Amino acid sequence: MANIRSSEKDIRRTQARTARNQTVKSRIRTLRKKVLSAVEKGDAAAANTSLNELASAADKAAKTKVLHKNTSSRMKSRLALKVGALTKKA
Repeated sequence: MANIRSSEKDIRRTQARTARNQTVKSRIRTLRKKVLSAVEKGDAAAANTSLNELASAADKAAKTKVLHKNTSSRMKSRLALKVGALTKKA
């Protein structure tokens, strides 16, 4: 346990940030699963809608440095390829 007041405050700050970041990451994982399930079902419209939601959330997470910008871009790119392949089939 910290003995210095500023260190105690740092611990509180870290806990608050960790909780906030965990919420954002959890939402991104949920949105990613939503896109993948729509692709598996073959629902192009739902996949596109879900992909747009995910792209927005991932960009915001990258902007606030919850995710690295390249991680966000890579995730969006890979899912866009899957949704695009689904759209071509339909």
